[in-house]
Amino acid sequence: MSRAILLVDMNAFFASVHQALDPGLRGKPVIVAGDPAKRHGVVLAASYEARAKGVKTGLTVAEARLACPEGVFIRPQHDLYVCFSARILRILYDFTPLVEPFSIDEAFLDVTGCHKLLGSPVEIARRLKARIRQEVGITCSVGIGPNKLLAKMAAELQKPDGLTVLTFEDVPRRLWPLPVRELFGVGPRYEEHLRKLNIHTIGDLANFPMDVLKRRFGVYGETLWFCARGIDHSPVDPGSLKQVKSIGQQITLPRDYRGEEIKVVLWELADRVARRARAGGYAGKTVVLSLKDTRFNWLSRRKSLPFHTRLAGDIYRAAADLLEQHWSPHWPVRLVGLTLGGLTARLPEQLTLFGEREKRQRAEQACDTIKKRYGEKAIFRAVSLTRAGVFYVEPPRTAPSFLMKGPQDRWDGGGDVYGRQ
Repeated sequence: MSRAILLVDMNAFFASVHQALDPGLRGKPVIVAGDPAKRHGVVLAASYEARAKGVKTGLTVAEARLACPEGVFIRPQHDLYVCFSARILRILYDFTPLVEPFSIDEAFLDVTGCHKLLGSPVEIARRLKARIRQEVGITCSVGIGPNKLLAKMAAELQKPDGLTVLTFEDVPRRLWPLPVRELFGVGPRYEEHLRKLNIHTIGDLANFPMDVLKRRFGVYGETLWFCARGIDHSPVDPGSLKQVKSIGQQITLPRDYRGEEIKVVLWELADRVARRARAGGYAGKTVVLSLKDTRFNWLSRRKSLPFHTRLAGDIYRAAADLLEQHWSPHWPVRLVGLTLGGLTARLPEQLTLFGEREKRQRAEQACDTIKKRYGEKAIFRAVSLTRAGVFYVEPPRTAPSFLMKGPQDRWDGGGDVYGRQ
């Protein structure tokens, strides 16, 4: 029997939450954006009234104000969005236990075999949309398809408040004429690579020789070819979020950072990632460094370690190596991200001859205990006191003399020492 998969996508979710809580905002151009003074001033969400004025996700606050001077700007409240997301999930579970949260505002449902109890997939979608509108106060678009891919593509075809059905027979007529960028899984970089192969539409990709794509892009090339033909066998997995695959942290910097300054931030990120790994009982062996420059160009590189670790020093050294290999010290950075992947809950303990790793492990666990009891700022590395520190201490307007980086000053990249040569 053919599967019946639904993808429920909340429309302009963050902005819709604020409109649901404040009826006076309904019909107005609501823009959820960060603090421009801290370089977090980008648009996270915009209501459809604001989108009609040209406001898009990722614009700076200044650009959004220029496009929509009458816009209502609201700071993000993530705890509020999580609460609304949980309310919506409870509604979805009333229809089927096979619910897979895909993001904070999207979820897949497998309603195969529910027709005798709840009606056809279209009837289920209509009832679901009505309950979310009545009980939560926001609208959603629902895509229906024989698999997760087509359900996702269907939901994108009609927004806001849409309900779209896509079958295998609809793929050549409705999907193939679309730009290849519209295919789920194709980002800007892959779009550029595909354009070099004269692939501009989803249909071009579907009719391109699969063996050529596989040689060019590996297994992912084969996956893209199947996706262009609407083929996807992945199940709806209710336990997908219970499996922690990676632990990451990123920050938008208060100013442009270069060279050695970035390494200070890497130490702070490594400390936070390592602490979260220890708190969850995980260790990882893949370190991923993500950087974004002032032109919003992304760079992401990874390095595999020969062992699993939950120590900040191991994570930092791998990230610093990636930084030195792939990023010019003169090129500015505005966002830094650090992720520990390849996680395992079972860390085989390999003792060292002189116990150096064991000492570091005990030291970091002691810091965890102090922070848990007295707060994040109770203890931190000395590099966080420098002008490049961003997480723990607000940099003083005039730094102490022993922290001033003069011609004879040097920081050797270590996490504990900053001083004169």
